Amino acid sequence: MAIKNIADGARWMGAALVLAAASGCATGPGANPADPIEPFNRGVSRFNETVDEAVFVPVATAYQRAVPSMVRTGVNNFFSNLGDVWSLANNVAQLKLQGSAETFMRLNVNTFFGLGGLLDVATEAGIPRHEEDFGQTLGYWGVGAGPYVVLPLLGPSTLRDAAALPVDRFGDPVAQMNDVAWRNSLSVLRIVDTRAQYLRASRMLGEAALDKYSFTRDAFLQRRQSQVHDGNPRDDGAGNEPADDGGGQY
Repeated sequence: MAIKNIADGARWMGAALVLAAASGCATGPGANPADPIEPFNRGVSRFNETVDEAVFVPVATAYQRAVPSMVRTGVNNFFSNLGDVWSLANNVAQLKLQGSAETFMRLNVNTFFGLGGLLDVATEAGIPRHEEDFGQTLGYWGVGAGPYVVLPLLGPSTLRDAAALPVDRFGDPVAQMNDVAWRNSLSVLRIVDTRAQYLRASRMLGEAALDKYSFTRDAFLQRRQSQVHDGNPRDDGAGNEPADDGGGQY
């Protein structure tokens, strides 16, 4: 089942990327080097915004209004704790000893003393979170980000991160649950909870940004570089100029 999930995800992602590459011929000579398939990406972005406004925003708003803040915090803590399982694997894959040790400690503290992760006891105890995914692991070992890509429903990404998604799905504890009803219910709850957290930010972005697409793209690429290089962004092959790395280490 796990192998089938990876294969299905890879086929779906491959189809999307082929379509994106095919649309690149419509890009003019003055295109942003980080975004060579901008016309395609803008079209997908408009589609995503339409679906978001029609489906996700109303559901997330209702969830935010109906569910007490304390309960929403517990839900978010629970999914964050599950995410630490995959973060631990990627910290180990990147040979980050401190990140691995602290993530392992977070998992144990929150799972056993935080009621299965509903309470974030680890943060209260001063144990930091080190979020890592497979795209970051690839970047750590020198795989360039590649061009910016907007994926249907999933949003901003890069070629490297899009290719890493099937592996990230394989490492997701929720996606690997055998009980279909529980898996689907938890997946929907996580999506709604995540969207609810960004309701205010998305409203502010829509009101403030002159070009929402460009602002989102540039902010995403800058943030992603920082994540991959632990706050010392460098040229990662996405057409972005490297910032001063200050001699920092991975």
